Amino acid sequence: MDRPYDIVLFGASGFTGALTAAYLAAAAGPRTRWALAGRDRAKLERLGLDVPILLADATDPASVAGLARQTRVLATTVGPYVTYGEPLVAACAEAGTHYLDLTGEPEFVDLVYVRYGDRAARSGAKLVHACGFDSIPFDLGVLHTVGHLPEGVPLKVRGFLRARMSPSGGTLATMASIVGRARQAVEQGTQRRSAEPRPVGRKVSSLPGGVRYVGGWALPMPTVDPFIVGYSARLLDRYGPDFTYRQHYAVRTLPAALATAAGAGAFAALAQIPPVRGWIQSRVRPGDGPSAEQRARNWFKVTFLGEGGGERVVTEVAGGDPGYGDTAKMFAESALCLAFDDLPDRAGPLTTASAMGQPLIDRLRAAGITFTTRNARVRQ
Repeated sequence: MDRPYDIVLFGASGFTGALTAAYLAAAAGPRTRWALAGRDRAKLERLGLDVPILLADATDPASVAGLARQTRVLATTVGPYVTYGEPLVAACAEAGTHYLDLTGEPEFVDLVYVRYGDRAARSGAKLVHACGFDSIPFDLGVLHTVGHLPEGVPLKVRGFLRARMSPSGGTLATMASIVGRARQAVEQGTQRRSAEPRPVGRKVSSLPGGVRYVGGWALPMPTVDPFIVGYSARLLDRYGPDFTYRQHYAVRTLPAALATAAGAGAFAALAQIPPVRGWIQSRVRPGDGPSAEQRARNWFKVTFLGEGGGERVVTEVAGGDPGYGDTAKMFAESALCLAFDDLPDRAGPLTTASAMGQPLIDRLRAAGITFTTRNARVRQ
């Protein structure tokens, strides 16, 4: 509390950053000491918010180190994080400042674990990645499902996403970066597996699911979300002695499934070619994104089927615009949760489930994102 700010939002002039700033302005309340930060004062002033403005550049370690020392929580929307995120993580790990981001980049998550995990654990900093649509509905949805199943038994959970969403320039840039850096991601993942201790006496398996027909078509979902869920399961004994998670993207018809698979495959193949990757990234500029009218039509629902100990439950997590409106909501509420709520005494690289858990679920419910669980008939 000896620091001047509870929360500093870095990158507020970007598309998602501006939405997060507007949400914080409405939800933070008078007791919250918060500020905007970035490298361009004029862009931050155009947001029209009556809060302090701090100047820092993500590529200047000294400037972000000064920023981290002024706040208890530093939340950054500046990506791709593998390009711009490391100096902020280093500064927070050194200063004992809690760090939040919106990354969907497994390579960056692994890099942070290997390079800054021990330092953050010593300083007391919580380093929490993927605090938006990647990966809060999935990470907290699984946690909520597990909480309704018996303890001390093997558990299986499957997640099925249905959604309508629109990409922004920043999202396209990050997706192209992830696909174009597949080799580096594999190398970084290998380093993490060598450094991270395995759970003692427990097994965890968390992967994209295979193709399934479940009244509609369920396709593999090779995003960061299963990776995050698996790390939560390794950190939390409540997930049981043998935990399995599989994640799918659900579509209703075979033509839609084929079109989705073909589109994803074409994007992945083209993004491997540097000139084409640059062209993809230039089509929508970072800072641009869907209009308020488009965002109002977007929605998401994730259905989780959980089984264990002879019981079966169904959880639904649902909300509005997943990519931006509700991502800004999730991100801002995560920052407020880290700043003010009574949380588990953990530090180092964490997930939303292991760092915040139920207090964050309670905040998100109050903000309009639904978490519901019901019992289901056990299959014979």
